[in-house]
Amino acid sequence: MRTQLFEYRDGEQIFEGYAAHLAGSSARAAVLVFHAWSGQSAVERAKAEELARAGFVGIAVDLYGKGVRGELLGDNTHLMGPLVEDRALLARRITAAIDATRRLPGVDPERIGAIGYCFGGLCALDLARLALPGVRAVASFHGLLKPPSALPRKPMAAEVLVLHGYDDPLAPPEDVLELARELSAAGATWELVAYGRTQHAFSFEGAQFPEKGILYDARAARRSWRTALEFLAEALE
Repeated sequence: MRTQLFEYRDGEQIFEGYAAHLAGSSARAAVLVFHAWSGQSAVERAKAEELARAGFVGIAVDLYGKGVRGELLGDNTHLMGPLVEDRALLARRITAAIDATRRLPGVDPERIGAIGYCFGGLCALDLARLALPGVRAVASFHGLLKPPSALPRKPMAAEVLVLHGYDDPLAPPEDVLELARELSAAGATWELVAYGRTQHAFSFEGAQFPEKGILYDARAARRSWRTALEFLAEALE
């Protein structure tokens, strides 16, 4: 496996992505990994490497800026909050990551996918909402679901997979129904997998805060990953 760090920009701010791919000469589909609220970490980089082993170019995205990172188990509201509150700014950073990915050697720019966790799940859904060329598939793991209020709605060409813990207090059933209506109205091809008795951050082993509705679930983590890999392989073939 080959890995590399690469820099890209949104305006004057520098960001640092992490790419992983297996050796080979043919161009491959790329799958971006949007990070949770703590920023790009070993967790997202390991997912990028798993995606590389599955035959993709795996890209761990940076949405905060080079060297700007939070704590895996800390309160990172100060990092995530400005982007959730300004979805136009978030859209610019997502677009910058997509543009940088397209320029990487070995990437087929017409076969781009993305996955995301928690805040990153929101980013994956916002990527579908942006309707960027070449983006074919996005998957949200226990993501925030609310759409941006100020940005125009566009038809969605990317297929959408939502992997959701039904007891997630950050994305209650009314948010799920609102998203379903949004995706249908946008003409998206979409599917929802809801895991019963499953809370927020179910795929993160460090999530051990049941009193806050945040709890790791090994079965949901395992099943959701298998589902996502099958979804991506079909959508990006």
